[in-house]
Parts: sequence; structure tokens; C-alpha cells
Amino acid sequence: MANLRGPHLHTPLTLLSSDRDALSRVDPAMVAPGEDARYLVTRAGEASLREDESGALRVALETADPRGGAHQPLVLLGRRDGLRILAVEILEPSAELDDPGRDLRDLRRVADLMVPDDADLALTAVAMGAWHRSMRFCPLCGEMLEAEVGGWVLRCREDGTEHFPRTDAAVIMAVRDSEDRLLLARNTNFRGRFHSVLAGFVEPGESLENAVAREVAEEVGVTVEEVEYVGSQPWPFPRSLMLGYRAWVPGPVELTLQEDEIAEARWFTREELAAALVAEEIELPNTASLGRALIDDWYGGPAEV
Repeated sequence: MANLRGPHLHTPLTLLSSDRDALSRVDPAMVAPGEDARYLVTRAGEASLREDESGALRVALETADPRGGAHQPLVLLGRRDGLRILAVEILEPSAELDDPGRDLRDLRRVADLMVPDDADLALTAVAMGAWHRSMRFCPLCGEMLEAEVGGWVLRCREDGTEHFPRTDAAVIMAVRDSEDRLLLARNTNFRGRFHSVLAGFVEPGESLENAVAREVAEEVGVTVEEVEYVGSQPWPFPRSLMLGYRAWVPGPVELTLQEDEIAEARWFTREELAAALVAEEIELPNTASLGRALIDDWYGGPAEV
């Protein structure tokens, strides 16, 4: 990973780095069976994992092609110790592909427990699996798509058009007021006591900074005066890239909630947040998320009971 300058935040998913061997993707032999091939099975945001001797989670790489004659495309994730690492997305449970002994876990919940290099492989595999799952037919003519370039390009059999993996940019921001209070909210889709910082997708023709200001204005009715970029993180559930910001609003301000989006929101001092956590009034994101990194950055350390 290249050295980064500036006030970047680091999460377990920020410092991921593995040898993707991207220049070798054009060689069809890179996704052919062979003794040097190892397979990582994924399914709808889950990856096949195992625990190592220390209790950390690692990818469970298989030596035999797990497709069992099915036609799922293989995706070249890169190389490790001279071996080709190939991802296989299971479309539906089956006796051949969904071995009961395979431990498929939801990466959204366990990514912070993984060894970083293995998390990199698993997140890329899950992202590519989601793409292949959703892009089976040409959006222009409806013909079947065929995987090329190590699974990183889909070509239409009929019109020859190429289609590439999609990444959706989303901003996530720790909004503070002039008293250095932090804004936390519970989205209408969040479970129970779960609170986090605000976030939203970047719209076409919009800068990242403007997306921060627009989302804050829409969701809680306050005006952002200043933003500061602090880091990014992949979040392939199914295909997001999170771009993190600190944001400031003038003075203590009243909130006007977007009713169909925000169930509740309030400003917290550090003391109030600590008390709310002890009283189990709120629950924060897990430590794999950039949202949690932004909260801890404001808090001055891990915000936990």
C-alpha cells in the first residue's frame, strides 16, 4: 500500500493490501484448473472462512474446483505464495456447491476479526461475486454475458459490448457542532438501539464535499460549513466505497429529521455518549466500519463500555 499523507483514519479494512496480479488477468490460463490454483467460495456477502491457532479468521482456500461441473465464472483475486487465488460465487445452495462442512460467514459482521490480507481477499471476492450474481445478462440486448480477463470483464455474446465491475461512492461523516458535540442518528432501517454517523450515496454530477452537505441537510436539516476528508474504506455489501469526512455546523442547532429516513437523532457530548453506552440506550457500529472509526476519532479513543 502506498504511503498516505494527511489526517487519515485507519480501520481493519483500510490498510488492506494483497498482490492482485492485475496484468495477468488477460491470460485465460490464469483461471484454468491446475495444481497451483486455490479456491475461495462466496455466497451473497458470505465467504468461506476458518479460525487459525490464535482464533483469528482466515479465508478457507480449497484445492479442488468447487463448482462441480456448474458454470459459475472464476475470478482471479491474485497470487499468494506462488499460488493463484480464484473466487467462486455460489448462486444457490446445492449438495455439490454448498458443502455442509464449509463455514460461510457474513463478512459485514466478522471482517474486523480477520487477518488483514485475508480480509482483502474475502472482500474482493464478495464484491466480485455480487457483481457476477447481478450481471448475468446484457443490459442492452438481454443476451448472456461471458466472463473474460480473469473474471473482471463481462462480454455480451450478441453485441460484443464489455461490462465492468461497478463501485458506488458513498460519503460518511462525523458531524460536529460549535460545542464539539457529535451527531448520531438511528436510520429507520437500523435495528433496535443501533446509532451511527450520517451517510449517503454520491449523486451523478456531484462532488464528494457537496454530497456531504446535501445529505446532512436532507436528513437532519442543518447546514454544513466545513468538511475535511479523513480516509476511505471498501464496503462491498454489495459494492460501496465509503469516503469518510469530519464535518462542522455553526453553533448548537435544532434538528429537523427526514421522517422516512431518520427515526431519531441527537447531539452527544463525550460524557453523554459514555453514559448512553453504559445504560445500553444506544449501540454503535462494530470496529470494522469507517463509521465507528469516525466516532472513535471524535471521542479520542475507543468509544465502548
